[in-house]
Amino acid sequence: MSHTLTRGVAAAARPSRVGGAARTYWNPYAVGFLLGLVLLATYMVAGRGLGATAAFAAVAAWLTGLVSPEQVQANAVHVRYWNEGAPLQSWTLFLLVGAAIGAFVSGWQGRRLAWTVERGPNVSDNTRLWLAFAGGFIAAYGAKIAKGCTSGQALTGGAMLNVGSLVFMGAVFASAYALAWFVRKEWL
Repeated sequence: MSHTLTRGVAAAARPSRVGGAARTYWNPYAVGFLLGLVLLATYMVAGRGLGATAAFAAVAAWLTGLVSPEQVQANAVHVRYWNEGAPLQSWTLFLLVGAAIGAFVSGWQGRRLAWTVERGPNVSDNTRLWLAFAGGFIAAYGAKIAKGCTSGQALTGGAMLNVGSLVFMGAVFASAYALAWFVRKEWL
């Protein structure tokens, strides 16, 4: 596996190859069907749907509680996670770890496992990393405002036909298309 950041254009134009020719991605329809079965099983076993932000909230509440338990007790959101105990007792943390392991297995199985910075020809690696950081921060802030990440809103809320979740996902797609016009020069 290459441990250096590669320079160049996006992976679609230059796929990473480790140990032979790169293979195709997993079938999105089959994986989507399996994800639906996982969501159904989660409802049946845990009584709630999927969502990744709860894992981050559980870890944040636990770390804050180690330093300042009074601060956690004063925060209605964090006290719920603090009262549940250590984050290892939260199944959503294992969901997040499982997603990372699944991504690793997919890259390894498809021979696409390499450290890369995917970017357009007109952007430096540093600019791309800063844009990714800014986008991640905005997405995390939006998830906090929306009381759930896109996985929780789209998968769980969408499966329940929750109007708020459907409006949220419509807004995500509309804003992504609107923003694409402004950032297209970063990729073309």
